[in-house]
Amino acid sequence: MDTKSLIQIPGYRYNEYLLILNPHEELRNKIMQVKKEFGEKYKAPIAFYTKPHITLVNFVQFDMMEERLINSLKTIAMGYAPFKVELKDFGSFPSHTIFINIESKQQVQNLVKELRPAQRLMTLNKDNKPHFIDNPHLTVARKLLPWQYEKGWLEYSNRHFTGRFIADSMLLIKRKVGDKAYQIVQRFDFMNLPVTTKQGELFM
Repeated sequence: MDTKSLIQIPGYRYNEYLLILNPHEELRNKIMQVKKEFGEKYKAPIAFYTKPHITLVNFVQFDMMEERLINSLKTIAMGYAPFKVELKDFGSFPSHTIFINIESKQQVQNLVKELRPAQRLMTLNKDNKPHFIDNPHLTVARKLLPWQYEKGWLEYSNRHFTGRFIADSMLLIKRKVGDKAYQIVQRFDFMNLPVTTKQGELFM
């Protein structure tokens, strides 16, 4: 997310938001071990301080839009059914990122598709539109230098990892633009309820 192009308007506060799936604690700890080991071996501190999660969408928005956004996301989540997420082995985005593969990508992609009607509430301006993640993954380390990527991928392309969790909710987290740490805004439980509200009413 390029936040450099943001012009601060006096009196209006921006946040960077992430909407994520969060593995259960035991699996988070297991993934954190992988991240720590990678970070120590390849001198990549970013692997330490980013917590394990699967990003669905990231965006920048005004503070004052938060309540409307929460109501919209709550409605989407209420109509969505919990699903199983399978993790297996490692993948990479050449030259900069190594991640844990998601085997059950389709389920996550379907959820991302369901979130698109809320796009307007996530759009700050024409230069700052939400980024919906079409290729879901669970990052081990990103922003790697070429040597870190090459040596790391040589090792991790041959390593194995398995894990699974039930995604029964999604989490909205935020940080002030420029901050490192995110804070939790709200958890949205997937309830698989028949949502009878007309889509048009939701996003008025």
